[in-house]
Amino acid sequence: MAQVPTWQKSSFSGDEDAPNCVELTATTGTIHLRESEAPHTELSTSPAQLAALIRSVKSPTGHRTEAR
Repeated sequence: MAQVPTWQKSSFSGDEDAPNCVELTATTGTIHLRESEAPHTELSTSPAQLAALIRSVKSPTGHRTEAR
């Protein structure tokens, strides 16, 4: 039987009852993300790809900080 994922809300989404938040869960080798207002729509990615996205977003220029 498949386990039901435990979704965790981003700490940047505000207080516990905030209606707009990003949630994530992990399965073996995959990170799943969703918007709390649309829980049936999920994005899936690898930890490495998510880390690259976060580095890019945090970059002052908004560009890739490393080659693929």
